[in-house]
Amino acid sequence: MRENKVKTIWANGGVVINGWLHIPSTWSAELMAHAGFDSLTIDMQHGIASLENAIQMMQAISTTDTVPMARVTWNEPGLIMRLLDTGAYGIICPMVNTRAECEAFVGAVRYHPLGYRSMGPVRASVYGGSDYVHRANDTVLAIAMIETKEALNNVEEIASTSGLDAFYIGPSDLSLSLFDKPGVDFEKPELLAALDKILAAAKNNNLACGIHTGSVSQARAMIARGFQLVTVQSDGSFLSDAAKAVVSGIRDDTVATGDKKDVY
Repeated sequence: MRENKVKTIWANGGVVINGWLHIPSTWSAELMAHAGFDSLTIDMQHGIASLENAIQMMQAISTTDTVPMARVTWNEPGLIMRLLDTGAYGIICPMVNTRAECEAFVGAVRYHPLGYRSMGPVRASVYGGSDYVHRANDTVLAIAMIETKEALNNVEEIASTSGLDAFYIGPSDLSLSLFDKPGVDFEKPELLAALDKILAAAKNNNLACGIHTGSVSQARAMIARGFQLVTVQSDGSFLSDAAKAVVSGIRDDTVATGDKKDVY
């Protein structure tokens, strides 16, 4: 079966640089894959890709060794299994608040006897290899999101779920749940304490831990804190920021223009 590079990086003590895909496009997915990310996550929850888009985006990602993953809309077995069958090598599940919810999620990712995933890896056996069904339980990642006060209170129990590989923190929803207002302050002591509690629970149960960040400096700070997977923004925000910078640079001749690029 094709290697899951994310698992290999974690096994070697490294940090995974994960990209985030909001744009429902094979071309933008291919560009992101060729940028050098270790993994790319197609966001089915807040991105605007359909299942058909997601399949085509995974095919574009397959032009590289970047690991294709997906965040599902909810803890719903049908979509989880369909994304796995189409070749996702990791599933990120939002709003996992209890051990029972985590067990239901992990069960959808694993074949019998470790779970209740239905047999039918249509594209997965092409992408992963002919032995996919025999090795999928050991290769595909189940990643639960911790992003509410309830989940934080239950984090040790959630972390002890058999078959779970990692946590992924949604700092925006976690901040909203903890502090009753939107916005993320990575220097807020109460948020940092919550992150450390989640990291400790992950470490105690041999789980990896990932987080979404808004900048390179935030990502580096989270790596220094102990996170083993970091995401910075998304393809949509990269495009928006770069486009705005170009327009501002043209309108303001005091802004540095950067290196000359070829024009096609």
